[in-house]
Amino acid sequence: MNSIIPLLQQARKASISIRKLGDQQRRDVLLLLARAIEASEAQILDANQLDLDAMPDTDPKKDRLLLNADRIADLAGSIRQVAALEDPAGAVHLTRELQAGLELQKVSVPLGVVGVIYESRPNVTADVASLCLRSGNACVLKGGKEAVHSNTAIVDVIQQVLVEFGLPEAAVTLLPTPREHVQELLTATRYVDILIPRGSDSLIQFVRKNALVPTIETGAGVCHTYVAPGADIKKAAEIVVNAKVQRPSVCNALDTILVDRSAVDELLSAVSAPLQAHKVEIFADDIAFPILTELGYPYLQRATEEDFGREFLDLKCSVKVVSGVDEAFEHIETFSSRHSEAIITEDADLAERFLEEVDAAAVYVNASTRFTDGGEFGLGAEIGISTQKLHARGPFALEKLVTEKWVVRGNGHIRT
Repeated sequence: MNSIIPLLQQARKASISIRKLGDQQRRDVLLLLARAIEASEAQILDANQLDLDAMPDTDPKKDRLLLNADRIADLAGSIRQVAALEDPAGAVHLTRELQAGLELQKVSVPLGVVGVIYESRPNVTADVASLCLRSGNACVLKGGKEAVHSNTAIVDVIQQVLVEFGLPEAAVTLLPTPREHVQELLTATRYVDILIPRGSDSLIQFVRKNALVPTIETGAGVCHTYVAPGADIKKAAEIVVNAKVQRPSVCNALDTILVDRSAVDELLSAVSAPLQAHKVEIFADDIAFPILTELGYPYLQRATEEDFGREFLDLKCSVKVVSGVDEAFEHIETFSSRHSEAIITEDADLAERFLEEVDAAAVYVNASTRFTDGGEFGLGAEIGISTQKLHARGPFALEKLVTEKWVVRGNGHIRT
């Protein structure tokens, strides 16, 4: 294919049909889609296996790529959750009479055509499609070549459901994988209303620098957990280990353990065995390194400056020892990507200070950063975690897939 413009034109036209659907019709489409995803499990897993076979086992993105029966069930469950949510489009936010008989309203309306560029994660295909259809939008999807078979299988199922409802299959369009089409998508201002990149920092920065279409940045996650003075070490150890190992390849996994000097010996003793059991490679600063060496920790490296502010997306993390709260806050301010940050503390005043002062999309007290997720937050699903502050911040989910329209009804009114 020489150009994706014809595909974008068809998506634009299809968006009108989706916008005109009523609330119950959109729900019905998603409920049928959830059943169709479950019924197509074998075909989707066969396609996914083709992608998995082409990716080395050593690639940390392989877990993101993997689909299995449980993850297919989760996809269907997420679609049902989205179907059950209130439609964000059509809400009336303001009604005012400008003069006698001249009525003004501010209403929510779908964005139109949502473009998403993403890597390695076929679940994003189903999540984006369900969120866009529920909110009255069409979507164009630019997945990575490493998930081409999986994405194609999922979109085939979605398009079959759309056709069954008499809707244009172009409402959910999977774009060709070649990179030369990316620039065309980034500049397609006549056909695409918003772009959302989801993936590596290099992908996100490329889109930011080259897009003419308005962009929502779903940023890389450089996530810290700060173990403050007087923290409950048992609680801290459980949270740190969960945040690192529960699913290390995702953006809300822990990257840096910040620990106060007064708690470092006790904390590292508590986390050493469970992190070792998962073969977590630790990049330790000059204070933590000899402590972990004394503990006999086998997967140990001396940290360099580059190991702080680094998103590992793997069974790796850094350890930084700080002297006091101010140094911890300064470290977070310097190295955070403003995604998700946590503090472990029994000091209520310090906890509130952390929540107020730390600049991130999600901030936690005594809890794992792994909760930063649209599904966990009760939003059904998400397109990504936005780390910027305009339009959306945090999980970019259903409620953010609308914009506003001013509606004025008159009867021959003129302005004098």
